[in-house]
Amino acid sequence: MDGQIVGVLQFALDGVTQQQQAVANNLANLDTPNYTDTEVTFQQSLQQALQDDGGGTATITQVPSTSAPATDGNNVDLASELTEAEESTLQYQALSESVNAQFRLIRGAAGGSFS
Repeated sequence: MDGQIVGVLQFALDGVTQQQQAVANNLANLDTPNYTDTEVTFQQSLQQALQDDGGGTATITQVPSTSAPATDGNNVDLASELTEAEESTLQYQALSESVNAQFRLIRGAAGGSFS
């Protein structure tokens, strides 16, 4: 598993990046009639793949939201989207720091500085 950690972190970064892009697109279409917001999920798939001892495959899934639309047919909820934006930003920061920490470990193990 140790050799796969950077790959797992990269996959998670890709998933969070797609979530951020979906949120940005949803917010951009907040006032677009008949727009259906998009949701991106990957966490459960990644967790299952990791539980399968590396034998499973994780996927990033982008699906239309099933939230009820407003009278104009648009189902984007501003509060939910802003919450999702903040959450994915914090996840991205944590994952980025984890990737950086892994590379510091590799550099230190190769005889360089751990800092």
